[in-house]
Amino acid sequence: MIEETSAGIVLFRKDNTKILFLLLHYPSGHWDFVKGKMEKNETTHQTAIRETREETGITDVTFLNNFEEWIEYNFQYQGELVHKKVVFFLAETKTIQISISHEHIDYTWMDYETAIEKTTFDNAKQILSKSKLLIDKTL
Repeated sequence: MIEETSAGIVLFRKDNTKILFLLLHYPSGHWDFVKGKMEKNETTHQTAIRETREETGITDVTFLNNFEEWIEYNFQYQGELVHKKVVFFLAETKTIQISISHEHIDYTWMDYETAIEKTTFDNAKQILSKSKLLIDKTL
């Protein structure tokens, strides 16, 4: 079994009184957050920042303290079983227009209720719910 670790960010921005979350549309059809594989000698925060820049062009990220959520899952890749661990951080950006990488086919900024409906996987929905709770307490 292949072991992989990735890091990502649940990105949000303020739009007047609303909080909007960024979701990326992956070619396989699902909607999820920014994330990607850790490179050698990177910390999880460094990976999350690099992946955000590479996948969206966003460079202004302000992390909210006390948010580090891990998920684990297995999937098949070229006939091999992969065990993946992903850590998500929560961060605010002021960027509205993004430029998605070749890894995605679309993106959207959505309020929490719409984002929870559009997010494909249950573990991502849980991460989004925990993000909303911290934002509500913090901001």
